[in-house]
Amino acid sequence: MHAGRYSRFAIFLHWLLVVALLGQIGLGWYLGDVPRGSPERTLYVNFHKSTGMLIGLVIVLRVYWRLTHRPPPLPSSMPAWERRTAKWSHGLLYACMVVMPASGYIASNFSKYGVNFFNSIKLAPWGLENATVYAAFNQMHLVTSWLFVGLIVLHALSALRHLAARDGVFHRMWLKRA
Repeated sequence: MHAGRYSRFAIFLHWLLVVALLGQIGLGWYLGDVPRGSPERTLYVNFHKSTGMLIGLVIVLRVYWRLTHRPPPLPSSMPAWERRTAKWSHGLLYACMVVMPASGYIASNFSKYGVNFFNSIKLAPWGLENATVYAAFNQMHLVTSWLFVGLIVLHALSALRHLAARDGVFHRMWLKRA
């Protein structure tokens, strides 16, 4: 039994964001080990902010595509609880994809540093320097990253379960037709 496949463009966006977001999360966590005030940290933080802004644009495109293109239906053999869980977990994944870059970008704009786009174009902060606002959005950014990683692990494990079950769900988003 095979469920319908996502469009090629949806599959492309999915896998592009898988690679980009996992790399971005890894870099963000790596930053925790780089000493504050060091030139290395400045370089990596600005790279993280710059790639985060670009990934944010791809996320906007992904959300737009998802809102304007219905996903293929899940197999009728899936229990109702599993359909609800899939719907909620996908919604939470999308929420994290939006909140994580937005909160990082907003936090950057309430610090004195703003964004130095790829360490070559200084984008002055549009907010006033405010340590409390910065800390709140930075904490939201960090907490969302942990929630997002948990949801990604759950999503990957669910995909593997569907692969083992051979119910066609895994192949809806896989790069090649089964």
